Amino acid sequence: MKKQLVALALALALPLCAVAGPIEPGRPLPALRLKNQHDQDWQVPAGTRLVVFAAGRKASNLALTVLGAQHKGFLESRHAVYLADMSKMPGLITRTFALPALREQPFEVGVSLDETLLAGWPRQDDAVTLIGLEAGRVTHFQYASSEAQLRTALGLAS
Repeated sequence: MKKQLVALALALALPLCAVAGPIEPGRPLPALRLKNQHDQDWQVPAGTRLVVFAAGRKASNLALTVLGAQHKGFLESRHAVYLADMSKMPGLITRTFALPALREQPFEVGVSLDETLLAGWPRQDDAVTLIGLEAGRVTHFQYASSEAQLRTALGLAS
């Protein structure tokens, strides 16, 4: 009985979203509870059809170049969200430069600072991962490594 109580106590002490889990077509998108660039609660809203995921400096720069040029409300109009994995960035750089720069953007950014949380998510060096959703389930994912590819994926004219 004592072992069961200890196991239950440990299970309850773990965060609800310790690791987001794999991204695979047909499976639900793992629930995320993060903060945005303004330190407010952030999650992927119901009805989202596309997650623009950047895991690295070059991918983030690509996403910001394309998304930063769009009007306020652009992502919402596409039922899309932007998620940045900033866990590999040194904390001082994140706090001093990266987050202040994100705060100037006309869109919300979900920010992960925990390197284990999104570790299993699909990524390629220097590319943005585009995760398609339907009713909360992953339909596909693809990569965009150029502005033209990302603009096409977002339905923008070249």
